[in-house]
Amino acid sequence: MTAPVPIEARLTDTLRRVYPCTRLDELARLGIVPIPRNGAASFQIAIHNATPEPIRVSASVVSSDELAATIRRVGLVPMRHHNTATPRNHLDGVGHVPGFVPDPLFPGAETTIGPFETQAFWISLHAADAPRRHRPSGRAADGGRLHSVPVTITCEDGFRQTLEASVRLADLVLQPLDDFPITHWFYADALCDWYCCGPFEAAFWPVAERYMTNLTRHHNTCVYVPLFTPPTDGVKRPTQLLGVRRRRDGTYAFSFAQVRRWLRTARRCGARFFEWTHFFTQWGVERALRIYRSNADEQSLLWPPETAATSPVYREFLRQLLPQLRVFLEEEGVLDCSYFHVSDEPGVQHVENYRAAREMLRALAPWMKVCDALSDIEFGRLGLTDIPIPSIHAAPDYVAAGIPAWTYFCCGPRGTYLNRLMDTPLGKIRMAGRLLHRLGAQGFLHWGYNYWYRSQTRELIDPFDEQAGGAWPGWPYGDPFVVYPGHDGPIDSIRWEVWAEAMQDLAILRQTGIASDHPELASIEGYGAFDWSGPSSPLDWGVPSR
Repeated sequence: MTAPVPIEARLTDTLRRVYPCTRLDELARLGIVPIPRNGAASFQIAIHNATPEPIRVSASVVSSDELAATIRRVGLVPMRHHNTATPRNHLDGVGHVPGFVPDPLFPGAETTIGPFETQAFWISLHAADAPRRHRPSGRAADGGRLHSVPVTITCEDGFRQTLEASVRLADLVLQPLDDFPITHWFYADALCDWYCCGPFEAAFWPVAERYMTNLTRHHNTCVYVPLFTPPTDGVKRPTQLLGVRRRRDGTYAFSFAQVRRWLRTARRCGARFFEWTHFFTQWGVERALRIYRSNADEQSLLWPPETAATSPVYREFLRQLLPQLRVFLEEEGVLDCSYFHVSDEPGVQHVENYRAAREMLRALAPWMKVCDALSDIEFGRLGLTDIPIPSIHAAPDYVAAGIPAWTYFCCGPRGTYLNRLMDTPLGKIRMAGRLLHRLGAQGFLHWGYNYWYRSQTRELIDPFDEQAGGAWPGWPYGDPFVVYPGHDGPIDSIRWEVWAEAMQDLAILRQTGIASDHPELASIEGYGAFDWSGPSSPLDWGVPSR
């Protein structure tokens, strides 16, 4: 009598989360996976334990000369509620939330699957940028070359099963997004607090470099530079790169040594653009920044925290700093690829404050290129910023007015809009690159790469237990961060991986010159009006190979 098979397995795409109670027949079988040269692709193997006992399972994947394959375990984290203000048909995990949801991708390829439970492994592929001489696989009918990627699962009782994924390696060699700034705010204080190191001491830099590398590998082309401690989301631990000393005669001496090290580390990691700290406080443009003589001494402020934004003391500080900053940027060769901020998210009621601060900067540094997250079209019409960054709900107003702009989302909008939350369908996230291309965005900003704090405080949360900064429903689950803190570097989330493939789609669209009115994009009417049921790769649209 044949022994019963203890597990069932299925290869599936990465557009669907695999929950502990997911049935394999709910998951689409994996089709042919397209991948550009020098690009990435992914798929999952879902495994169901059909027995009343736990089973220890390992998985392995075979790489080739042209396709490097890595495998990670899809981890589960608790999600206590669905995010709010979203229709049921735009929520993932209905029936699974509250409960454990898949998000972190842990290194390693072993797991214990409980009785009648389903888990998954995530297989990431990276293609060589040039073909090797030995090509054992056949050519696909629609171009490119077909490769087989075997994935083997092994149970502790010796049971083994191998499934093969078909991967189409396209002729297109992916080029970097050199002309499209994408930025996620990178919190140096979070690294210091989580990894128990002082700002910019020796132990800090190897950790920071791993996170910067992670950013750029996910097509994040722009790296945040904390020239000063960021004045966003509460009063933060001092993490100021710029060294400042006030001389007896009232003038300032500046040291750019740590700024230089940060820039050069970021460039070595692949950064192409640089975003600099806001010069004024958030949500009102009312105050000067907190500038410290020492990151180790919070009482070493150069002026009281209530100092007005355009006060004489702050204007004099900037008058001395900004010419030296320009010289430094020119010496480092980054002036033309740097973006500066006045203040984050001013409302229309703050127009006059913003105008006064912007005019002060313009008088002191006419060379400075300024961009800010501000959604009211009045800012654009008045020309108060060089590069407006409206929320995706307001971005169409800027397009209609003929005002070039980046765009962003954060806690909202929700509902039918694009977002990247714990219960945003993965297919919806994967549409991001197409939406940015179709709807005329010239860059993208998000505030939450690694914000591992309780909202507006310095209190660390456990990201593996709380993903809304303790502020749900105002802050939705999944908004404050896209990576988890690992032992010595970042742990990717599946949201971050799918986002990276969406940005790869954007790179392909821009590289191949596909028009924004291409038939495959024509159904996109807005950031909240698009079909995300089954996005195909642009590689399947017959794109040219150059």
